[in-house]
Amino acid sequence: MSKQHRLINRLDALYEFDREPVTQNKLQGFGNFLGLYAGEHVAGTEFVIGPLFVAHGVSATDLFLGLIVGNILAVLSWAFYCAPIAVKTRLTLYWQLRKICGPYINFVYSIVNAVMFCFLAGAMIAVSATAVGLPFHMPMPTLQDMLPTSISWVLVVFAVGAIVTILAIYGFEKISHFAKVCAPWMFLVFVACGVAVLPNLGCHSFGDFWRVANEKIWTGVPMAGQSKFTFWHVMFFAWFCNMAMHIGLADLSILRYAKKWTYGFASAAGMFLGHFIAWIASGILCAAAAGSVAPGPIAYLGAGVAGVICVVIAGWTTANPTLYRAGLALQVVTPNWKRWRVTLIAGLITTIAACFPALVMKLLEFVAIYGLVLMPMGVVIFIDFLILPKLNLKSNYAEAFQKPVNLAAGLAWLITLSICLWLNLVLGIEVFFLGIIGIVLTFLLYLSGSWIMQKHTA
Repeated sequence: MSKQHRLINRLDALYEFDREPVTQNKLQGFGNFLGLYAGEHVAGTEFVIGPLFVAHGVSATDLFLGLIVGNILAVLSWAFYCAPIAVKTRLTLYWQLRKICGPYINFVYSIVNAVMFCFLAGAMIAVSATAVGLPFHMPMPTLQDMLPTSISWVLVVFAVGAIVTILAIYGFEKISHFAKVCAPWMFLVFVACGVAVLPNLGCHSFGDFWRVANEKIWTGVPMAGQSKFTFWHVMFFAWFCNMAMHIGLADLSILRYAKKWTYGFASAAGMFLGHFIAWIASGILCAAAAGSVAPGPIAYLGAGVAGVICVVIAGWTTANPTLYRAGLALQVVTPNWKRWRVTLIAGLITTIAACFPALVMKLLEFVAIYGLVLMPMGVVIFIDFLILPKLNLKSNYAEAFQKPVNLAAGLAWLITLSICLWLNLVLGIEVFFLGIIGIVLTFLLYLSGSWIMQKHTA
């Protein structure tokens, strides 16, 4: 047998329970989830999001209070909303949705899901590329750059994308192990970076910090061309920046490996190490770098080579599980393909997307939009799984009634997104605030639609 055939056979053997429940012997311990969430959220995005809060003129008080409240709400969403469904079904989001919505809606949703995750993973690859390109004096993207800035940028992005894709192909266990090893070190580098540059801002003691924070870091004054953010922007962003994962139930694909639903609290490792301390540290770096937002250079300013290495690995630890989710989504669309082949295609799409700096520079808006687009189907699953049986209605409509389409689910998704789009474009409601409106709309639409449809079918 040739080396090529032996490699393909080994890749074909990498099974991730794509279409059936995870078996008991494959369940993972709590430590793996702590490592995975810490690794995914003490990550490349943190080097971007922290500086963007500075750019949008958040005040120090609004930032700290908004992050505390928003991150608590995010942890509760994982623990009480996502994890209980994950350990009951042991299925991926996409296969559970197929039972409810039928193959056609699931086909469309899975493509949308995969594309969104590819773009998010692409942003992480771009973050790593800003660090890899430093020794080559590569021109760094700015807030205004939409297109690739140089040939060297494209080459570095493709090199980083190849490594991330290979790691994602190896599956959940390898991804979680990689994150568990990297997360503690990455967190320490984030803290070290922030502390190291504080003297440059005039902070020489603990007592100086709050004064410097208000006067030189989170001043409440946005940079030129950026909108003004308040407590509510920060709180809703911290809660909903991962809305696709918890409210949208994409993390069914991850938490289906958990032994207990309480493993959902492992998300706190990511929220308060990454989405609190790391965002604060990277905001300090941005202020010390006179407003620069390119992750590689600002990390180098704070911790030298260690900071650069941290940016590279931080991008990987976020891109790996995100690309893994994208591969599982595309698996629904290509059922006769092995997961490794699908993930390889997803990796190529992701790497091409990463070549466009706008994906990173507009990350706050993109994260809010992708969460909003994917959230409704998570609400559909929640209602279907926990509420319909209490109303004497059947769960898993498409499977139970042998229907190819669940019209109530499809309409709830489309109407919710249409109304949210109208609220944004016509009434000017910012995308950060549309998540809570979308959740309520989907809840009411799917619940009433299911009751009408099942009574008619019966």
